[in-house]
Amino acid sequence: MKKSIISISFDAEKLGAIKQYMGRKEAELEKEMEDAVQKLYEKFVPVAVREYIEGREASEQKKPKISVKKSQSAPLLTNINEG
Repeated sequence: MKKSIISISFDAEKLGAIKQYMGRKEAELEKEMEDAVQKLYEKFVPVAVREYIEGREASEQKKPKISVKKSQSAPLLTNINEG
């Protein structure tokens, strides 16, 4: 799954307070933000669309990755003596 970065502006003093008090509860701001965005996704994206996206993700994970391996064998050299 390809991820995107979300950038928002927020009052610096308020953000500092959030980080300070979250630290006391051993909470992580990034994790809490991810949870909030997930809830927004579930709230606004219709179930059928979510199922379609999940189905695509599952099929992409099942596809075997094809890798091309280069042969590392050295060419055969033949020494012919004419005599």
